[in-house]
Parts: sequence; C-alpha cells; structure tokens
Amino acid sequence: MAVPNTSSSNRRSPWTWLLLFGVWTLIGLSFAGQYYLSSSRFGNPVTWRHALSHSLSDWYLFAILSLPAIWLAKRFPLEQPFELRHTVLHLLASTVFSINWIALRAAVGQLQSSNAGDSIGFLTAFEASFVKTLFFNALIYWVVLSVTHTFNYYRKFLERERNALELEQRLTQARLQALQMQLNPHFLFNTLHTISALMHKDVEAADRMMARLSDLLRYALESTDEQEVPLRQELEFLDSYLEIEQTRFGKRLAVHKEIDPAALEARVPNLILQPLVENAIRHGIEPQAKPGRLELRAQKTADRLRLEVRDNGKGFSNGENPTEGIGLSNTRARLQQLYGSTQTLEMINGAGGGLVVTVTIPFRVDAMAVGHQNEKQW
Repeated sequence: MAVPNTSSSNRRSPWTWLLLFGVWTLIGLSFAGQYYLSSSRFGNPVTWRHALSHSLSDWYLFAILSLPAIWLAKRFPLEQPFELRHTVLHLLASTVFSINWIALRAAVGQLQSSNAGDSIGFLTAFEASFVKTLFFNALIYWVVLSVTHTFNYYRKFLERERNALELEQRLTQARLQALQMQLNPHFLFNTLHTISALMHKDVEAADRMMARLSDLLRYALESTDEQEVPLRQELEFLDSYLEIEQTRFGKRLAVHKEIDPAALEARVPNLILQPLVENAIRHGIEPQAKPGRLELRAQKTADRLRLEVRDNGKGFSNGENPTEGIGLSNTRARLQQLYGSTQTLEMINGAGGGLVVTVTIPFRVDAMAVGHQNEKQW
C-alpha cells in the first residue's frame, strides 16, 4: 500500500495519485477474483461483472477514507517518546473510519441493488455491513497507519543519510582548506628564510627571489579554494618554486624531470609536489657539500597516476624511523581526505642512495581540459 512522500497532499505529483489508485485497484481486483472463484466453488456463482463491481466498490471506498487516515498518521505519529493521547486518538479514528465505510458502503449497496432490481433499505444494508465488517474496517485503518509510518520513517532515514553525507562533505572540505592554509605559511616561512640567507651574499638574486615569491604567493592565495588542479598547472607552480631554490643553490642544484605527456592533464591535489620537493632539498641536498640532484617523475599506469620525487642525499640510516615535518604530514593528511584508501605515500631509500618519495592516486582528468588540449593538437 503506497503513501505519498510529501507532507502535503496538494504537493503530490500526478504519478503519486496514479500509484495510489493503482495499488487500491490491484487489491480490489484480487478480492474480486477471490469472490468470483469462491462463489463458483460453493455453488452460488456470480458473474465477473458482479464480483468486480462489488469488490472495487469496497476498496475504492477504503481508498477515499485512507486520505484522512494518512493525514492523521502524519499529524499524530506513533513514535518515541510514546504519547498515550495519540494512541487514543487513533483508536477513536479507526472506529470512525470503520463506521464511515459502513455508511458509504450501505449507500453504494442500496444503489447497486436498486440497479439490479432488488432494492434493499439503507438501514438493512448498514446493519448487515456493520455485523460483517466493523472490526475488519478498523484493521484496514491500522494497516494504512502502519504503512504510512513505514514510508515516513524511510523518508526521514533518507533525509538523515543525505544530511549526514552533506555534512561529511562540508567537513572534509573544511579539513582540506585548513590543511592547505597551514601549508602555505609553512612554505612562506621557509622561502623567506632562504631569501634572508641570500641577502648577505647576492642582493640582486635576493631581489629576483622576492619578485618570484610574490608570484607564488599570488597563485597560492588565488587557488586556495581549488583542491585539485591539472598536473600541468602544478608543474608550472613547481618550476617557479625551483627557480627560487636554484637561485640560492646555483650549480649545486640540478633538476631532472621525466613527465609522461599522457599525465599532464591528470587531476592532482593543489600544491602536492612543492612540499615533497622542499623536503628533498632541505633534508637531502642542503646538508651535503656535494652537488645535489633532484629527479621528478610522473607516469600514468592504467588507472593510476604515479608521482615520484628522488634526491641524492643520504636517505635514511639503517634502523632510523622516518620523521615527517609539517609539509609531509599535511600532504599525507590531504591525500587521505581526498582519496581515502585509493592513495599511497611511500618513502624509501633509493637503490643508488638518497630518498625516494612516491605518491600514487587515481588517474582522473577534467573532460573539458582534455577537449581543449585536443583542439590545440588539431
């Protein structure tokens, strides 16, 4: 038995009314078939037309009376905390429901008997229906009440699920923005420290770094709301950062890139590479006197994107537990928030020395960006 999903009958769609009509019609047809077969079986056969008219009359009256019953079920629900007055109200309503059905059925039965040439009085029809259907009618009311409650509980459950999902999404977005806001100052402080150290050696170089830093800060502030960007855009930002570091280290820092062209439009977390590269420079290259080499790789493999940052520093000593600063810990937290269990961040010693940091995430692209890139190729 179907009930509408909206709280007001005037907002029900035509499909809801059609569904209600169909359900009550199906019940009436079922009882008509049972009436027709049982009458034939016990030696008192009736025509299919007779069985159909009487059964549909019964159940269409229930359909009409179910509308106020549904309204009462929604207006005075039987739910926790338990309210005795609601129960008493529905007991009275079920009695009124039953008597109203009997009165309407007596009127319809009087009309049907008149058309068949065998007229009966209203009181006679009322009394016969009262004896046979009083408790059955009340049972129908409680069935309507139960089904209405079931649909209402289900609707509320879906609303809670939807609200919980929206809340979780907002919370995730807030966490990501908080992590990104924490990352940007960390990047700023480290870069300003680099410029401060250079001011006493090469003022012109420090001035160029300040100009480049302003460009980087402008980008970082403008992209705060973007959690994912194309890898191509991320690499452009990283080039600007590396330009600052190479100004400081000069020939001591060599950068080598191997970027799969198929990966350039892949969606990656905004500012995901900069803390990895910064970590490699600060802990791998800066502490040593020999020339430093930084390698950056990006490769598409099936439905995964693999990002790798490698340095030629000392790596981890045997038995040493890797420690993560703000940049790496935030990177790991952002990856977890964005991709859950479908991401990995690993730090291992390279075969030829140094540290290798590898990030794998699902390979996703922006369809509009791919289309734009295809137009460029044409």
